[in-house]
Amino acid sequence: MHALSPDRIAELTTLRHDLHRHPEISGEERATAERIARHLSASGADRLWRDLGGHGVAAEFTGAGDGPTVLLRCELDGLPIREISDLPYKSEVAGKGHLCGHDGHMVSLLGVAQALKAQRPPRGRVILLFQPAEETGAGAKAVIDDPRWPEIRPDYAFAYHNVPGRPLGEVGLRSGPGNCASRGMQILLEGKSSHAAAPEDGLSPANAMAELMRALPDLAHGCIGEPDFALSTLTHAKLGAPTFGISPADGELRVTLRTMTNTRMDALIEEALTLVRSHAGALRVDIHWHDVFRAVINDPDATAIARQVAENLGQPYHNMPLPMRWSEDFGRFGDDGAKATLLYIGSGEDHPQLHNPDYDFPDALLPGVIDLLFGIVQEILGPTPA
Repeated sequence: MHALSPDRIAELTTLRHDLHRHPEISGEERATAERIARHLSASGADRLWRDLGGHGVAAEFTGAGDGPTVLLRCELDGLPIREISDLPYKSEVAGKGHLCGHDGHMVSLLGVAQALKAQRPPRGRVILLFQPAEETGAGAKAVIDDPRWPEIRPDYAFAYHNVPGRPLGEVGLRSGPGNCASRGMQILLEGKSSHAAAPEDGLSPANAMAELMRALPDLAHGCIGEPDFALSTLTHAKLGAPTFGISPADGELRVTLRTMTNTRMDALIEEALTLVRSHAGALRVDIHWHDVFRAVINDPDATAIARQVAENLGQPYHNMPLPMRWSEDFGRFGDDGAKATLLYIGSGEDHPQLHNPDYDFPDALLPGVIDLLFGIVQEILGPTPA
């Protein structure tokens, strides 16, 4: 028996389609957050927190007795990508789309809110967190840095992400490293311009850039799953202005660094910085960091709870042999002390990839995902007595 009736699932599906029509990107989720808050109030939340770490919203559902706090988290933001589809509910916002499935994640938690309205846990409390700015890696940190976070801080934290390429509805579980740490490294090189007829009178960053464009990707090491795995991906290069009469003074490189653990990321950063300094010579160097994601390290106890619930529900699951190479800022909640795990729910073996312009969250996931998340709450806090 599902936690929600087919009619409720149909209502949630309609809501997801409308959220899909109106995506808001990281840092701009005001209207989405307001809409979510209204639904949470209608579901009987005992307390709401608004504007957490930006536009975040959290709702509290309390049990009658004392017990741990279980947090379920989803994301509010879409992507700055133009959707290409013929869906009747395709994005109505030019250049923006819910092309990662966060619309489906939000509706899943609203489904849990409806289940909690009907069946409160006998003890403890449940926090449903709708987090802003996941796509930039800034949202989870901003929420945790919010001065109201101590009122919310959980003992357990769970979230899920849909995963194209895996069977629809299959629950992926992995204890330990689950998603890579990553960060964007912006390298600004400044020299001295000169007439193109007298380049020797200037200081061009061209040679340094050429050397770094070859050397930085060579920092890659090993394969995903190995502790020393590292990846350094060149993503952008710019040299001077598009002219013919000027030997350039300025250059810019952008590189994404990626590792399986936070400790390995610290080492990779030092390797990259050393490499830049060694090639810069007399050039002035400025380094800026963007889209900083900590590794997701899944807690074994929380992962075991999710596995037990999947077994109880008869849902297919598999123990993932390797972590994901893509990043997720959910790892911050484990860093903050919660027993946290991210679940990886298959969205179909032939489903378009995340961030593809034709991606869409599969509505067929909703009943099973809501059952799984609500089942985790019941496993930890106890089912409501009959």
